[in-house]
Amino acid sequence: MKKQKKNQWKWLWLLLPVGLVVVVSLKTKNKKENFFIVEQKEMTEAVYASGTILPKEEYKVFAMADGILSQKMVREGDSVQSGQVLFHINNQQQQIRLNNAQEAYQIAQKNYDYAHSPVLKELETAIRVAQTQMQNDSVNYIRFKNLWQENATSKIEYDKYTLIYENSKNNFLLQKARYEKAKNDLLLNLQNTQSQVQLNSEINRDYVVRSLFAGKVYEIYKEEGEAVRRGEVIALLGSHQQFYLQMSIDETDIDKIKIGQEVLVKVDIHKGKIFKAKVSKIYPRLNRQNQSFRVDAELDKDQVLEGFSGLTAEANIIIQNKAKALVIPKAFLLEKDSLWIEKDGEKKKIGVTKGIENFEWVEITKGLENNTKVLKP
Repeated sequence: MKKQKKNQWKWLWLLLPVGLVVVVSLKTKNKKENFFIVEQKEMTEAVYASGTILPKEEYKVFAMADGILSQKMVREGDSVQSGQVLFHINNQQQQIRLNNAQEAYQIAQKNYDYAHSPVLKELETAIRVAQTQMQNDSVNYIRFKNLWQENATSKIEYDKYTLIYENSKNNFLLQKARYEKAKNDLLLNLQNTQSQVQLNSEINRDYVVRSLFAGKVYEIYKEEGEAVRRGEVIALLGSHQQFYLQMSIDETDIDKIKIGQEVLVKVDIHKGKIFKAKVSKIYPRLNRQNQSFRVDAELDKDQVLEGFSGLTAEANIIIQNKAKALVIPKAFLLEKDSLWIEKDGEKKKIGVTKGIENFEWVEITKGLENNTKVLKP
């Protein structure tokens, strides 16, 4: 980051409009000599950052099933639509499981459908037989009951036909209960086999890898015939039209960065062209390896970057502009807060207060007047 700071203004002059460049018409002879006449000029403060251009909505495509990558339907650089098939993973074993589940479901459907169910038909036949037997036994029961009430038969005979009737009635109720239980069991089996079909269909779909949204294929990490495992990254996709800049900001400058600040961006493959962006996100965690913070800037939507990802970029984040600023070359500053000036023909040391600054120039907000002759230390 320290090397970046040394080069942070090397191209800002190419970026900013002529009216924004600090001290556009400074007298170069003054800079070469040992004095400088203070003037009011427009000044821009900016923070330099290196960065990388990345597509928005970038995401890694994961394999959702184990198997062999049997077919690639896209290549790097292809544009894809939402839901488009990207890869096929060999699913022979899973297809067998799905076929078995479908067969079991068809059998369950047949068993539950009364018109075709041998189980329900057999049980209904048993109900009819039991009902007929109960009706016949009911006739005998009523007849012997009347005879017993008229003292025309013995209690033993009456009890005998009563017991026969009770048994046949209980058998009838038992057959009905068996029918209802069998029907419920068949329904449950139908629902379970249907769930298995749905589950295996869902699993089967995992063997077909699709794009989540319209975009571009930036990288593919697997070739046909290679084994893939569930959760393994097999491709990288992202937007093909919208991009953002991921920057590294020196920790000494991070307090100057705010959401919405304008960013001027230079990309190596677009020589001489300047892209505009705005700071969209500031990450609060310091990267201790390079002593920097991550800051993202969203590029204007009407700027086309040819759909490349990972481009190296240099950026200047515009902190503030001042239309009228008293500026001096940074080399004329003494001990960071004082200057040598010439007043009434005499050399005099004065204290000053700094304002905004860049690599070459510094604004003096207090202690210095316009047209003052500043001496080089």
